[in-house]
Amino acid sequence: MKEIIQKETEFSINSIAEPDNIENIIFSLIVNPNLSSINYFNDFSEFPVSPSAIGTTDSDETGLFDLDSDGRSIAMSTHALHHHLESDPKKATEILISRAARKMYCQGAQPVAISAMLYHIDFGDPNGQNISSGAKQGLENVAQKFNLKISDRKIRFDHFSCNGPFPPTIIISMISMVGNKEKITNHAFKKKGGNIFVIGRSVNDLGSSEYLEFYHGIEDSPLPAFNIDTEIRIQQTLRKLHEHDLLESASPVGKGGLFFTLLRAGIPNELGFDITTDAEMRIDSFLFGEAMGRVLVEVNPVKQDEFVDLMTGIKMPFFTLGHVTKGEIRIDDISLGYIDKMTPSK
Repeated sequence: MKEIIQKETEFSINSIAEPDNIENIIFSLIVNPNLSSINYFNDFSEFPVSPSAIGTTDSDETGLFDLDSDGRSIAMSTHALHHHLESDPKKATEILISRAARKMYCQGAQPVAISAMLYHIDFGDPNGQNISSGAKQGLENVAQKFNLKISDRKIRFDHFSCNGPFPPTIIISMISMVGNKEKITNHAFKKKGGNIFVIGRSVNDLGSSEYLEFYHGIEDSPLPAFNIDTEIRIQQTLRKLHEHDLLESASPVGKGGLFFTLLRAGIPNELGFDITTDAEMRIDSFLFGEAMGRVLVEVNPVKQDEFVDLMTGIKMPFFTLGHVTKGEIRIDDISLGYIDKMTPSK
């Protein structure tokens, strides 16, 4: 009988030297298939996709479906996670569902239901049972806190008697209501001069990041920083911002951290960004850390004061990151070239 895996990672962020050259890291990470700009627009063909082929109405991996002639629609998205599913299945599941919900709220949709599927699980083995039990607890906890309905069987299984090279993976599908699909807010920057803000707090955290795994080759690290109550506050904040029509674009900070979230926002309309990092934080953590609880938003300068007043009034942490440029990418007054330089070569 196999033992239940309960492995504590000993990784410390201080074991990684703070980098001197951010540009080298960026161009190393761009070749990572998980961070390729093309990957984020669901291209599975043999032909390369140029930025001009990526329309401004794309809404990441979310599909929109009309319900009736009154303009009501539903949105559906699918997300997967395998990090730490064996060692901390409850938290890993909570993080996965929170990411999916944050993306829906960014778009102005209201999550209402989820279903889950566990892959590569031997539930006849104690470790498989541990994963299943923890994932179920995480699913139920998040559903209760986010007021989501769960499919009747809660978690379905893809039974494997032997995992082999495939790690246990949980995949969830989320369905959301859309009042009017014409008012969906997508991830793409709209025009030069837009002000860029981050809702939430940045923390010195590199856990389970693509930067840590792909650039440094460190696969055993903690899950990213996460607080479910913070996620609830962000959901409430995004609802208010959409109600007041204050957002030009919105993106959950996700894979690749803040830098790659900015990059994905800039590519559709070939726009760049000029940002200033936090001098009190490690620059790699600020740009590439994947801590939860953050949203990147673009605000029209005309609505900036209203945005700031609303955020201050509800006491939600946020900070000014920079502004949208015509195409140049600048970090701390250093130019990294233009947005077309940041796409895979053809």
